[in-house]
Amino acid sequence: MGEARRRMRAQLRDGGVADAVVDDAVLILSELLSNACKHGRPLGDALAGDGDVRAAWWVDPRGRLVVEVTDGGGPTRPAPATPSVTAHGGRGLNIITALADDWGVRDEVPGEVTVWVVVHKDVHDPDAGHRRDDFAARVTAPAVSRIPGLDFADAFDDLD
Repeated sequence: MGEARRRMRAQLRDGGVADAVVDDAVLILSELLSNACKHGRPLGDALAGDGDVRAAWWVDPRGRLVVEVTDGGGPTRPAPATPSVTAHGGRGLNIITALADDWGVRDEVPGEVTVWVVVHKDVHDPDAGHRRDDFAARVTAPAVSRIPGLDFADAFDDLD
């Protein structure tokens, strides 16, 4: 995964894509690859752990940055989860939904499931990379003061 992230970052920067858009794209690629490795089967007839997934990214003729990851499918279609506050996972597609302009799933090729993401609708726009106004509202955790029974100072009581 690290090699794919490094390659993506270098290619997009060389192509003049804004750093903020590149950062979002790299995070999205990481989430898609993690989900493919965790929930999908490898492409082809390989045994789990022995096969491949396919990652691709490009800026299309309309200036949209698109990222795709293809695996051999899994027992369910990719869908955002609603994990508990204490869950260790299940937030990947929610992160993608918050960062991306659009995403979806293609599974018309037998033995393949592709999750595609439009990271940004126009990377040539001078405002590309500026967060949409509603971004923070969609990803902000509740304030510590709003969590019952939790006092910020309590975390430091044992340090004396």
